[in-house]
Amino acid sequence: MKVLVVEDDESKRLTLLADLSQAGHSVQTVGSAQAALEILEREDMDAVITDLKLPGMDGIELLRSIKEEISPSTEVILMTAYGTIPLAVEAIRKGALDFVTKPFDNRQILPILARIEQKMARKDPAGEAQLAKEFLEIEKTFLGKSPSIRHLKHLLRVCAESDANVLLCGETGTGKDLAASLIHKLSARHSYPFVKVNCAMFPEALIESELFGHERGAFTGADYRKTGRLELAQHGTIYLDDADDIPLKEQVKLLRVIEERTFERVGSTAQIHCDVRFIASTKVDLAQKIAQGDFREDLYYRLKVLELHLPPLREHPEDIPLLAAHMVKRFAPDSFIDLSQDILNLLESYYWPGNVRELSHMLEQAYIIGRGTISSEHFKFPAFVSGPKPPAGSLKSAVEQTERELLVRALERYAGNKTKAARDLGMKVSTFRDKLHKYGLD
Repeated sequence: MKVLVVEDDESKRLTLLADLSQAGHSVQTVGSAQAALEILEREDMDAVITDLKLPGMDGIELLRSIKEEISPSTEVILMTAYGTIPLAVEAIRKGALDFVTKPFDNRQILPILARIEQKMARKDPAGEAQLAKEFLEIEKTFLGKSPSIRHLKHLLRVCAESDANVLLCGETGTGKDLAASLIHKLSARHSYPFVKVNCAMFPEALIESELFGHERGAFTGADYRKTGRLELAQHGTIYLDDADDIPLKEQVKLLRVIEERTFERVGSTAQIHCDVRFIASTKVDLAQKIAQGDFREDLYYRLKVLELHLPPLREHPEDIPLLAAHMVKRFAPDSFIDLSQDILNLLESYYWPGNVRELSHMLEQAYIIGRGTISSEHFKFPAFVSGPKPPAGSLKSAVEQTERELLVRALERYAGNKTKAARDLGMKVSTFRDKLHKYGLD
């Protein structure tokens, strides 16, 4: 593979040249972004590895030039110092493939280059056909045609095509587990393990052993060597469900794994190389936990390179008829059950604190109570949450929910035409776009 290294530090430039060449790649090196552009204008490169901080034009501007002007298909990997991690995360959203944090072992670059080779192989006609087939999985897995669900499907495709870490945010029952497994299934790592760690399930004393494994005799009760989840996920994906419950002590160790790609079993000093992709989920606002001192900001940035918000069901009630029909077919495949408009109106008026999972359970419960039929009287809604209202005492939440619903309905009314939707709501188009971005609808 043809690789261009852009690094103003001569010693690092030379070691990367030697190590990447030894691994079988055709490597050129330069000391500035301007020199890199001159090479890219006259010959194709499969990958560019660039420092973020460079004399003159920096790595972000070089990325923009490559992706928007010279060679959009060229993959870009950033080298960044600890203090510029937020910039590197933003760069990935702008098209960079991945980043490594200085100082790093040059071997950390090799798995990233291997993933680029896999991605290139998928671009032949057979690979493109397979990719199209796989992306149909997204349409089948996340049903709905509302703007928020269409946006979610788009982001799922982005996450599947990338190898960057992903943070899934959303209330319980919105499908975070489903999204994590789907991203892995459609990624270049699909033939390797998908390993889930329920971080809320293990007590603080055990989660270290669960993640990293332990040697025999490492602590009282350690009667045998245990292989940790990180080691089991080698070359695949590890899914940290409820990552907000990881103790601070283990957050430090997890950060080191992400940055250095190595760890040790409890009770051992032997280094184990770790080539895994991290997907994490959270049911709470991690920024608030950071402010409270309960979650490390640096780990937050490493996990949320790509961030995906799964909307609560009350924000896209127009998808309930499609979802309900699919769920009924799933638990009653041999029955013909027609959900009346009265039933659908009832379902759309409920607040759904348990989201899609609660909808599925309630439909099945109604089917069992009705002995193979479903009617309005078979639904038992808790009175304290019936109706489309926000949690008590949250004026801000009420305002934001109403505002978001107005945006969604305006987009639906004008088939996604932002100019017409903005005019209908009496907003400037720029203000309308800002609001869409705020609620993840753009």
